[in-house]
Amino acid sequence: MAILIVDDSPDQQVLLRTVLARAGHTDILTADSAQAAFSVLAFETDSSPPPIELILMDILMPGLNGIDACRLIKQRSHLRDIPIIMVTARNSSEDLSEAFSAGAMDYISKPVNNVELLARVTSALTLKREMDCRKEREADLRRSNEELQRALQEVKVLRGLIPICASCKNIRTDDGLWQRIEEYFSTHSEIQFSHGLCESCIKKLYPGFCQE
Repeated sequence: MAILIVDDSPDQQVLLRTVLARAGHTDILTADSAQAAFSVLAFETDSSPPPIELILMDILMPGLNGIDACRLIKQRSHLRDIPIIMVTARNSSEDLSEAFSAGAMDYISKPVNNVELLARVTSALTLKREMDCRKEREADLRRSNEELQRALQEVKVLRGLIPICASCKNIRTDDGLWQRIEEYFSTHSEIQFSHGLCESCIKKLYPGFCQE
């Protein structure tokens, strides 16, 4: 997983890359504009997230500025979980409020302090990885619940050949015992019985109550 540096200044790109590389972050990509960053991020595909863990975004860039680029990135479902840190000389309260409103999670003032840069990058990456782990656990839980629901729906479904007595209509269970048909179906299905008497049985059992 890579860190993407978006800055129109080659010197700033080299500075950030050097500091990050010395700290062990060797997988680093760069873009000199918002449009170039969109290309790296596969902005228009709307598919799976690109292998980017963090974006360091300058605010002042030719064409689309960093705040507007941040806002557009956060509107894409496959990109919105990538944390964005603004790296900027514009650190007025208005600029920072606008950046946070656009979806930035943090900011670093220029000229960049190396210790501050690494601390904020480490914090952002730690949070991102924890969120990814949590989402994966939640996805696993959803899959497990779905599988459990399917299993519960299937467990009460009767299939196959059922041995039934031709005379009394009792059913032979798997352990060889004979069980009344209503008991068997209550055990092996979601069926519930309401007992009554059909007309033929009423005439047979209670002939005095029937009038021809």
